[in-house]
Amino acid sequence: MHANFTTFNMDLALTDKIIIVTGGAKGIGEGITRLLAKEGAFPIIIGRNQDDNIALLKEIGTGYQVTAELGNPTACKTAVEEIIKKFNRIDGVINNAGINDGVSLEKGTYEGFIQSLHNNVVHYYLIVQAALPSLIQSKGSIVNISSKVAETGQGGTSGYAAANGARNALTREWAVELLKYGIRVNAVIVSECYTPLYDKWIKTLEHPEETLQKITARIPLEKRMTTSEEIANTAVFLLSNKSSHTTGQLIHVDGGYVHLDRAALS
Repeated sequence: MHANFTTFNMDLALTDKIIIVTGGAKGIGEGITRLLAKEGAFPIIIGRNQDDNIALLKEIGTGYQVTAELGNPTACKTAVEEIIKKFNRIDGVINNAGINDGVSLEKGTYEGFIQSLHNNVVHYYLIVQAALPSLIQSKGSIVNISSKVAETGQGGTSGYAAANGARNALTREWAVELLKYGIRVNAVIVSECYTPLYDKWIKTLEHPEETLQKITARIPLEKRMTTSEEIANTAVFLLSNKSSHTTGQLIHVDGGYVHLDRAALS
């Protein structure tokens, strides 16, 4: 179905760095949290499922968790305040949490659309805003996980597409605004990455295996899904000072899905 990869230690000088990872217990977020731990950082998961958060931290043997529903604006601020109170600093933020919730134009509602924005991008803004005084002090960095849906469209998911367009725009907007503090802001753009949520979605289809084969056949490099570990490797590199002159960039880790001409490569 997809290749198995593991994260590897890159010696990114992240030892003891306090790094927030939203949605850091599952899928892409889990891959990021695991790699941060391998690099000697101290990952802090903010996510809604306390059991999942605790189970991962217990497995990796380091880190901290704050249970919060990120779709709730008040919860975002409270979560960051708890972290600052306990650790007195934040060295980086990886905004990752979100869900392709299928709020469409034709069948969606105003309420559903607005909630989709809260679930997928408003908390990106609120988490960073709350953490910003600490990031200024530490000269930390920010990585936003985003999706190709903002560039390619998908159909039937207006809320998620709009949110990812905003994620991309905020990445460059913040990169400009925060230049004066030496804070770098970049994004990793995901196309077809096999996560538990993706697996759950594919199994709802009438012919899941056949559909999955059609999707992977359209991915130019090696005709396979991107792994969460591959996303993590790039995200954590961008977070670190090893990418010290990179800011405002939208980095596609997608096997060429968005930019290569698949017709020419078939």
